[in-house]
Amino acid sequence: MTRPHAGPSAEEIKEKRDLEAALEEGLEETFPGSDPVNVTQPAPSREDGHVKRSG
Repeated sequence: MTRPHAGPSAEEIKEKRDLEAALEEGLEETFPGSDPVNVTQPAPSREDGHVKRSG
């Protein structure tokens, strides 16, 4: 069952704030740059078989 429409939980607010901070830090670290900042990790390609990723 879904809950009635309510504001975001404290956990959701913290997660969004952390994501915004990570994006801002990435932007500052790459400035000036031509490519936009991307927080998500792309799917591994066949050539990445030797790379170990934490998920």
